[in-house]
Amino acid sequence: MFVVSLTEFGFLLIDESIKNAIRSRTSNTYLFSESNVPKLGMEPIRREALVKATIAEIGKAGSLDVTVAQIARRAGMSSALAHHYFGGKNQIFLAAMRHTLSLYGAEVRGALTMAQGPRGRTEAIIRAGFTQSNFRREVIAAWLNFYVLAQSDNHARRLLGVYQRRLHSNLVYNLRPLVGAHASGAALRIAGLIDGLYLREALSKGVPSGNDATQQVLTLLDHEITHAHREPTE
Repeated sequence: MFVVSLTEFGFLLIDESIKNAIRSRTSNTYLFSESNVPKLGMEPIRREALVKATIAEIGKAGSLDVTVAQIARRAGMSSALAHHYFGGKNQIFLAAMRHTLSLYGAEVRGALTMAQGPRGRTEAIIRAGFTQSNFRREVIAAWLNFYVLAQSDNHARRLLGVYQRRLHSNLVYNLRPLVGAHASGAALRIAGLIDGLYLREALSKGVPSGNDATQQVLTLLDHEITHAHREPTE
């Protein structure tokens, strides 16, 4: 059972060897050298630079109050080129969230391949949400603004809904052997706590601690299992 592949949204996936060979980072600006790659290969590279620059700019501002010009400047290209590839700011931001979800999905799948048993697989899903690549300041800020945008943008609402349904279904699948008929309710509470920890951390000024957040969700998991064993199934 695979998690959050969301291929219908065309998530941006770039081979790591290509990405590392052509990307350099200077003062947190994502640059590329056109002399290093064929012209036919520039579009996915530029798109990746833009989505990464979008996450960085939103993380810096803490909101969607950034311009396409700022994003393009950080990515090392013109505003006109950014508009050409994505359209407006919301489209660039949604591409950035698709990229973020794609990376998250890959981490979950990798963790599941090494997990053993329903408890291990459930923990793998939980831990993947708080890895260093996912639970960092820029990505947390992006999630906060993703929820805000979903209130007014249908595309954002649809993308968020797909993520929530996939997370719920995968939690239920692995929780059912642990808590039986309580699986759906337990999955809702666990997913809600994960979201809540992200939203709370967005208002914090400290360095996010993925370990602390993980332990809070695992404590809830323990409680759900204990509670299910104490009460008769419905």
